[in-house]
Amino acid sequence: MAELDSIDLSILSQLQQDARLSITDLSRRVNLSATPCTLRMRRLERERIVLGYHARVAPAALQAALLVFVTVKLKATDEATLAAFNAAVKPVRQILECHMTGGGFDYLLKIRVRDMSEYREILSGVIGQLPMVESTHTYFVMEEVKETSVLPVPSRPREA
Repeated sequence: MAELDSIDLSILSQLQQDARLSITDLSRRVNLSATPCTLRMRRLERERIVLGYHARVAPAALQAALLVFVTVKLKATDEATLAAFNAAVKPVRQILECHMTGGGFDYLLKIRVRDMSEYREILSGVIGQLPMVESTHTYFVMEEVKETSVLPVPSRPREA
């Protein structure tokens, strides 16, 4: 991965705050002219440092107000079992995130659903049907205190 200089870091910081900035506004904020700013943005995208641009949507507006975290323990953790579990959960649109973890369980799932009934369908109809799953534990979110996808951007590049 390319080394990021202070201008790259500034571009990343500005884009995370508002990805809809025009190139004119972005270049002004990072003290570059438009052409070099555009070239840097393209490089950050090409090198997969900037992974995409997204709109944040209110979950309730899409009938996905219930947020659930599920820990999953597998019967075995060999490569074939892990690959099979990964393949089984990827197409489930309500599973927003799936993280393989170290510790007392193997996976942590972040799931958004309409209601308890839809969650039960996923738990019993998808996760519970997988032969490699030993156990699950469910945690229902009562209040979302903080949620962000904005990564902390250092103010200066790392020193080598």
